[in-house]
Amino acid sequence: MAAAGDYSVASPNSRINVRHIRTALTTRGASVTDSRSASAARPGLDEIDLDPARIAEAATVIDPVFLNTPQFFDEQLCARLDRRVLTKVETLNPLRSFKGRGASFLLHGFAAGTTVVCGSTGGNFGQAIAYAARRRGLRAVVFLPADASRVKVRRTAAFGAEIHEVGGSPNEHAREFAAAAPRRVFVEDGRETAVAEGAGTIGIELLRDGPFDTVVLPLGDGALISGVARWLREHTPDVRVVGAAAVSAPALERSWRTGEVVAVDRRNSFAAGISIREPVPVAVARTRALVDDILLVEDDALRAAMRLAAETLGVLPEPAGAAGLAALAGGGVPGEVAATVLTGANAEPDVLARLWDGARRE
Repeated sequence: MAAAGDYSVASPNSRINVRHIRTALTTRGASVTDSRSASAARPGLDEIDLDPARIAEAATVIDPVFLNTPQFFDEQLCARLDRRVLTKVETLNPLRSFKGRGASFLLHGFAAGTTVVCGSTGGNFGQAIAYAARRRGLRAVVFLPADASRVKVRRTAAFGAEIHEVGGSPNEHAREFAAAAPRRVFVEDGRETAVAEGAGTIGIELLRDGPFDTVVLPLGDGALISGVARWLREHTPDVRVVGAAAVSAPALERSWRTGEVVAVDRRNSFAAGISIREPVPVAVARTRALVDDILLVEDDALRAAMRLAAETLGVLPEPAGAAGLAALAGGGVPGEVAATVLTGANAEPDVLARLWDGARRE
């Protein structure tokens, strides 16, 4: 098995450290070593529960406010990264994140009178469920960690959800709450096929401005990357799919590499939107089948990517939302033309203040 290496790469504003776990698909003629465990079989596409036909259907039923988001080649950003980069901005909607796609598609078929119950460690999924439930006349109950972002707590409450801030696992609390009464349905980000397929509509839109040889996406619970990758595998199978995970929360990266569910306590909540402790088994299977490569990005790399987005694109993402850009800036991604997505912009004010204080000191 290939070992992890540390790569310090000069960027225009800072030195970005990216811990790079490299793999390749031998079926595509790549020459680098696959770091996934050979003892764990890699699922084939026919074993994956995501359906391109349902991704296409999702594009017809998702709330239009989340669809056809801006995507473009920004010349300043391309020059700073020394490559062509198609950037998609998923922050200009009522949730300020891409999560509305999956939540909207998931709740599309729910019956009236249903109470939708979820846990949300990062907070954006809870917002999305609250918003989609209200739009469909359903009740939402969202369990958040006690240290959840105040910005996300307030925004989730504004969409009418009943909120419980808890210690331990929000998903476990949500699961128990849902089981205690009829007409309560527990939904889990990373598990539900409709959530991943809804996110997969991003792949449909990206290809309209292709071609590109690599797509780099933030990696938390795996719904976004698996949905997009499933569409790309169907229509442009040679595109390389790369995940960008936080080095402070590498649970899915380690699980992807070993083929087994690995729980890892997160070191901090800086990149809360992609910080999970333990992936669901189906997310491990999907990412092993669909993802070619994973990069682990340091918090400082996320900060630098947030500043880079603000300076070139005029968009200020939250730390997790900038993970794909951080991986590209780190220099560990091959290819001449890449695509990435800014996935969220729900940062705490103190995070933004420290970001600009640091920029002034530099």
